[in-house]
Amino acid sequence: MTDSDVQTYLPRPTATRPLLGMTVLVVEDSRFASDAMRLLCLRSGARIRRADCLFSARRHLNVYRPTVAIIDLGLPDGCGAELISEMVSAAPRVGVILGTSGDSFAEDVALAAGADGFLAKPVESVLRFQSEIISHLPPDRRPAGVRMATEEPVCPDPMAYRDDMALAADVLDKDGDAQSLDYVAQFLRGVAVSAGDIALQRAAEELAEARSEGRAATGDIARVMGLVQERLEDRVAI
Repeated sequence: MTDSDVQTYLPRPTATRPLLGMTVLVVEDSRFASDAMRLLCLRSGARIRRADCLFSARRHLNVYRPTVAIIDLGLPDGCGAELISEMVSAAPRVGVILGTSGDSFAEDVALAAGADGFLAKPVESVLRFQSEIISHLPPDRRPAGVRMATEEPVCPDPMAYRDDMALAADVLDKDGDAQSLDYVAQFLRGVAVSAGDIALQRAAEELAEARSEGRAATGDIARVMGLVQERLEDRVAI
């Protein structure tokens, strides 16, 4: 098969699906945030692959090279900025590398690591998602013509949110060490930001603040555990 034959078989971008033919690797530990990315990719025509930690992401990258990588900064086995730095210096380089987070400081961290751009959570707009990717593609890869993206936000599966709550409950129930508590605090804050769950977001922030200041966090942990349990029992809708 010749190069021209390969080009013939590649899907061509359309006005409604401008990312056709592209593969997006999403490195994200939250199932809820991942489901939002899945819907964004689906509406844009891109294939999606997901890794939930740095280790898994590196395994993916040993097998194939995606067109786009979207990397959460807070992961269970380290900071996504590490992976961004590795990917920026790798050859051949992934075409577009974006950081994502719900933390206000995270954009600076991602860009300092070499990311091409940043998607602040919650990522709900198809137009914003497409524009951030397309604006960083090489000129010869950018789809031509007018795009017809809807402004209707994507709505991830609520069951994915319960999966995230189950993960957090498991970590909390194990009476984890300091590192585990720090992780679950940032994880729950990020998930809550993506879901617009203000009560859980504030509780997670207060737990993180107590941890960073070295204060006793027993009450904060109990509050977070109670809120997580309520969501697992479906007493609170998101």
